[in-house]
Amino acid sequence: MDVSTPAKRCTRWLLGVVLLAVMVGCSQTRLAYRYADWGVVWWVEDYISLTDSQEIRLNQDLQALQQWHCSTELPHYRQWLAVLEQDLADGPPSKAQVLHHQETLMAFVPTLLRRATPVAVNLLSSLSDAQVQQLAQNMAENQRDLEQEMLEGTPTETARARSERTIERVERWLGDLNADQRSIVAAWSADRGRQTEIWLQGRKNWQAALLEALEKRNQPGFNDRVKALLVHSERARGPEYQAMLRDSQKAMSELMHNLIRAGDSRHQDHLLARASELNGDFAALTCS
Repeated sequence: MDVSTPAKRCTRWLLGVVLLAVMVGCSQTRLAYRYADWGVVWWVEDYISLTDSQEIRLNQDLQALQQWHCSTELPHYRQWLAVLEQDLADGPPSKAQVLHHQETLMAFVPTLLRRATPVAVNLLSSLSDAQVQQLAQNMAENQRDLEQEMLEGTPTETARARSERTIERVERWLGDLNADQRSIVAAWSADRGRQTEIWLQGRKNWQAALLEALEKRNQPGFNDRVKALLVHSERARGPEYQAMLRDSQKAMSELMHNLIRAGDSRHQDHLLARASELNGDFAALTCS
């Protein structure tokens, strides 16, 4: 299966951020949305070759999921974006407002994950022993590459790399950051401690849980195991990851508030324009 098209590459993080953070990196939201692979099984599609029958079934399942999402969930996103636009138009949002919008955004995720579970179950239960072995080998190789890339430097170098990644993402929403904003990001990144290491270990734990579940893919209860891995993935990632996640969500909310406060009208205008543009793209979509 070809998973290298720009639209697919741009939207594979959909489940993690419910379209938003990812779509701002795409040149055309509507095109990306229509041709998204929905991120449902990117961890499988990237690592194994599917048979023709698996590919046909997966495409059918994903089309049905996209149709449901477009007709049922996008209106909720548009409502949220409308409130966000109004809050931004009224001036820099308070900490409480930023936290509220973050929580609203993340609340969209569980419904999508539950709805996506049958798609994942259909594909995963159809895998052969050879495909499961290929999946395990490729996931392990990718994990080693990530660990080498992200952990090979000193803590200072790791924090600097995290700061650079964060600035790149934030500037999609706020435009070019000023010196004060860059200092805020640098301090925030340095304060993340072992976050990268914990994230990588949690990822490794989750993949091990997936492979364990796949060993019993033809037994009763497989559906529930997959659902747990998708909807409550943090449980498989471990308690240290769960603690890190709670801390990082709060820290991210505070970071965005501080960045907006440290900016000026052009940052506010840039953010408002981005939200309005995305809302317009969603409004222009037709579900068919």
